[in-house]
Amino acid sequence: MDIFDLRRFFTYDSWANREVLNSLSNANSPAPRAVKLMAHILGAEEIWYSRLRSRQPELPVWPELNVTSCRREEERLSTLWSAYLREVTPELLSSTIAYKNSKGESWTSKIEDVLIHVVMHSAYHRGQIASDMRAAGSTPAYTDFIHGVRQGFIE
Repeated sequence: MDIFDLRRFFTYDSWANREVLNSLSNANSPAPRAVKLMAHILGAEEIWYSRLRSRQPELPVWPELNVTSCRREEERLSTLWSAYLREVTPELLSSTIAYKNSKGESWTSKIEDVLIHVVMHSAYHRGQIASDMRAAGSTPAYTDFIHGVRQGFIE
């Protein structure tokens, strides 16, 4: 995988997160667990970004956010990830970072693997949000990658 692919995946991730936020905003009463999962997506993205930047995260892994706060965090994180991905080189992708997970366990991971994980983790939870929204009688966002490509949201 190269940096071009990763940038595309992060473009997809941001677009899909915005689509989910739009569907949550349009729901008469968004399922509380769906909002909690969306906040978790953003909290996790913030934590991984902070690990890559060797700084303290601004959000916990399970932040207490409403849909409006989630939208604000998504915009902020999208800007941060875009800037980070413009700086990434092939050498950096193959380098590693050392960090502690939310359980306090020490790990070392390749930066490329971290970036792939961020996008896949978010997609996993967006699927859970879609299920919760359907169960609550709401229409979830259509966030399939290929749909985003076909519609021109992802180049």
